[in-house]
Amino acid sequence: MSEKVIVSEVRDAVGLLTINRPSTLNALDVPTLLELEQAFRHLEQDASVRVIVLTGAGERAFVAGGDIRDLDSRQGLAHYQEFAEVIHRVFRHIEISDKPTIGAINGWALGGGTELLLTLDIRIVAQEARLGLPEITLGLFPGAGGSQRLIRQVPLCRAKEMMFTGEQITAEEALGYGLVNRVVPRAQLMDEVMALAQRIAQQSPLTLRLLKRTLRDGADMPLGAALAHEQAMIGLVLDSKDAHKGCQAFLAKRVAQFEGH
Repeated sequence: MSEKVIVSEVRDAVGLLTINRPSTLNALDVPTLLELEQAFRHLEQDASVRVIVLTGAGERAFVAGGDIRDLDSRQGLAHYQEFAEVIHRVFRHIEISDKPTIGAINGWALGGGTELLLTLDIRIVAQEARLGLPEITLGLFPGAGGSQRLIRQVPLCRAKEMMFTGEQITAEEALGYGLVNRVVPRAQLMDEVMALAQRIAQQSPLTLRLLKRTLRDGADMPLGAALAHEQAMIGLVLDSKDAHKGCQAFLAKRVAQFEGH
């Protein structure tokens, strides 16, 4: 793996991925996306990793967007077949992963950075961070899933305002929109993220996997079908050893040690 995207650490069942292009504010191009995909798959396949954290290198940006010079060089069909095909595949893979994901949003998350954030399960944001979908100011609109994911995660009027104006919003505004989980001082960001990741990693990886599938699938179902799906999935959970370990540990007033079986 080259230097652009690195697996910087696996610690206490938490895998950390850093997008490491600080000279371009961690902008996303095809090689970076392909390395991100490879690194993410590596952590997914590592049984010791129960939670995956994504962040950006440096203090200025999480991901400041796509590479505009590269984008300007493309026509529609080539863009559709090359960059768009790759970024949609990579972002969707991250979004539907069975392992919980957390974004440590250390700085600007603009364009593709906000679109990547929208694929993550939990988002912890530094106070100095700014979010936004500025594509309209370039005569474009969000094309890496942002136009569809945003309207499913915040009120429609908020999503339209963000996309129609292209204006950046502060971390506190993003919190008010319900777009992020919490805002913390930048100096505390990774400590907060890793503490949360380790807390989640203590839970049953099997139950987390089935819970994520229940949430993901149910969101696209009518309520009646979603409830029936939940009923079936909790039945699968009760066939696991972890579920009974958890119940027995509770009754014995001790902490359960889940193994994912």
